[in-house]
Amino acid sequence: MNRLCLDCGTALKGRSDKKFCDDQCRSNYNNQLKSNDESFLKQINQVLRKNRIILSRHNPQGKTKIKREVLLSKGFNFEYHTHTYTTWNGKIYFFCYEYGYLSLNTNELLLVKRVEK
Repeated sequence: MNRLCLDCGTALKGRSDKKFCDDQCRSNYNNQLKSNDESFLKQINQVLRKNRIILSRHNPQGKTKIKREVLLSKGFNFEYHTHTYTTWNGKIYFFCYEYGYLSLNTNELLLVKRVEK
């Protein structure tokens, strides 16, 4: 039974549990696996960074009201956020890193910036 290198397909010689013909093929194979996983993460982080930039540019004082359409016109994606915060009275803030928003009604948002104590 011929065993083949998982990366280049060359016939393997030596140990019965050998998977790669050399270190270069092993590295190449593992780097390829890693790049597939990281591509998805890069896409998500790109959206989150864009959301954060939009929130930070429209909230220079740390707290302000804004129309939802303004954020949408800049390319804000309401589907992506890093975390939420629920207040004791049930209001839910959505955050992109330290910048967040609270939906006041269907068209108005309260933008906030989280301050570490």
